[in-house]
Amino acid sequence: MSGALLLALIDKICVIVVAAYLITRTSRFSEVLDGKLTAKNQAALVLIFGAFSVFGTVSGVEIAGVIANVRDLGPMIGGLVGGPLVGLGAGLIGGGYRYILGGFTGLPCSIATVLAGAFGGAVYLLNRQRFVGIRGAVIFSVFVESFHMLLVLLISDPYSEALMVVRETGIPMIASNAIGMLIFAFMISNLIKERETKEERDEYLAELERKKTELNIAREIQESFLPETVPPLKGFDLAAKSLPAKEVGGDFYDFIPISKDEMGLVIADVSGKSVPAALFMVLSRAMVKASAAKNPSVSEVAKRANDLIAADAKSGMFVTLFYAILDQKARTLRYVNAGHNPPLVLNGETGNLTLLKTRGIAMGVMDDAEMEEREIGIGEGDLVVFYTDGVTEASDDGFYQFGVERLVETVKKNSHLSAAGLVEKITGEVLAFSKGAPQFDDITLMVLKGERTR
Repeated sequence: MSGALLLALIDKICVIVVAAYLITRTSRFSEVLDGKLTAKNQAALVLIFGAFSVFGTVSGVEIAGVIANVRDLGPMIGGLVGGPLVGLGAGLIGGGYRYILGGFTGLPCSIATVLAGAFGGAVYLLNRQRFVGIRGAVIFSVFVESFHMLLVLLISDPYSEALMVVRETGIPMIASNAIGMLIFAFMISNLIKERETKEERDEYLAELERKKTELNIAREIQESFLPETVPPLKGFDLAAKSLPAKEVGGDFYDFIPISKDEMGLVIADVSGKSVPAALFMVLSRAMVKASAAKNPSVSEVAKRANDLIAADAKSGMFVTLFYAILDQKARTLRYVNAGHNPPLVLNGETGNLTLLKTRGIAMGVMDDAEMEEREIGIGEGDLVVFYTDGVTEASDDGFYQFGVERLVETVKKNSHLSAAGLVEKITGEVLAFSKGAPQFDDITLMVLKGERTR
């Protein structure tokens, strides 16, 4: 008998759960879950869960002249979700309807239904106006229905009939209300998790957008440090370009006026990537520029800049740098190489290739580093290609690198182009070689070409 009763009550719970699923997706219910309790949404929930309570009575199963039911489920859920007013209001509706039906258990059952909603509201307040979760809700429902049975024993008369009713209906009612609460609490908890996940996602996207905006601003600021235009040179064609791998990068180039006929040329690569590299790039560029101003000695500039950078390089970062002074009148290039990729020099007449190497280590590694200074002549038609390792170490989808040999081949095949044309050609060849693979490192190029005067 008890088993059949339990199955019948579970069948009724399923009907309630379907309706509850639809209701929990309404805007009123969502507002309550968000803690936005208003007179309208509380009144709406009172009516909804009060109707649940009435339906629980109507759909009950009669045993020994008493209706075994899930009437308390509506007020309990209303109180746990919407607080005391919702729980008590739904309980009054459900309990009032049960009292009208009469019977010797009418009074205790009515009181139990009203108290079920009130207790639910109290739990809601004690839990800081939050739903208690699945486990807490199920335990609460078992407590309420056990209390319901106790009221029947204490108030109903005669006691012998009340005892028989409790024996017949107690376990089925406790179990069916607990199962109903389990299903309902599971739905509510999932809904809360969905909303929390959505909030977290929205916060994450907002934070991501904020950081993206900040990085775009940082990129604009960093780009402002690079020369806006290439200075005009007498008898030489000059061009440069930098493509950061991230929003901001660690490569930089610069043109520094030294005298009327002398121009300082800088290309550098900071260790690391993104924001830390960009910050160190700004520091390094400022140190080099300050050291180079009006100083005709490339080795002295490199040594002074290295000491300044090393004094502030507390993060273990360093910068490889090639610094040269172009004498436009004498057509010479005095240079130092602080651990940087040696620029390529292509002789315009013979086609011979020279690498601009000197003794020197990356800046910021140690104090008082010695920098060897050398000088070469730049004849008409000669090419000097300065680059960072983002050019030669660019990889395709098979992890093969572009390499120095491809760079040399590209330079030789396109030596007839202008400096700007050759920069674009090399950049295009590197990106084409990568075949759309993500850019791993910053790509920076500078090309100096001796112009023909006859």
